[in-house]
Amino acid sequence: MSNMTEQEKFWENKFGDDYIERNSDRRLLLSKIVLFSKILRRIGPIDSVIEFGCNIGLNLDAITFLIPKIQVTGIEINSKACESLKKKNLKHFNESFLSESNYGQFDLSFTKGVLIHTNPDKLKLAYKKLYSSSRKYILIAEYYNPSPVSLEYRGQKDKLFKRDFAGELLEMYPDLKLIDYGFTHHLDAFPDDDTTWFLLEKELLN
Repeated sequence: MSNMTEQEKFWENKFGDDYIERNSDRRLLLSKIVLFSKILRRIGPIDSVIEFGCNIGLNLDAITFLIPKIQVTGIEINSKACESLKKKNLKHFNESFLSESNYGQFDLSFTKGVLIHTNPDKLKLAYKKLYSSSRKYILIAEYYNPSPVSLEYRGQKDKLFKRDFAGELLEMYPDLKLIDYGFTHHLDAFPDDDTTWFLLEKELLN
């Protein structure tokens, strides 16, 4: 993709490779199982899920542990991460979240720690992908801030952004409603990097 943003190129290349090394410990899976057990108990039975920016698939592994027969699909820009997905026979596409591809609809679409690294000028496109890929539920699990801020990330500028992603998505699509939210603190027994999550549901409007 010749028109990739600065942030997409950043994660496609060496920094994305290094991220895999820092986050490949299977012990992280337990924290993810605990997190998704809290989230999934708030919704009815689901049969399919798509994650945008799935990295090596630990979030999808956690969901599959909780719902063994669920169909999971991952979208991941980093080719090295996709090698791990291939070894696990996890259905995936080695593409950017912001690509023009249409993957169909899933019971749940979500991001976890991806919107915070997305170019703010491309967020409306990201929201559209999340919305159009969802048949019923959308999960946003990111760093929260009531107003947009840009922070230095591992010595890099313009690579980490915090804002009210869920609030913006709710404003963009009036047929969405917030059905639950939560926070995981880094000192929790099962820490998940100070993540704030929001679970949204599509409503049929008359």
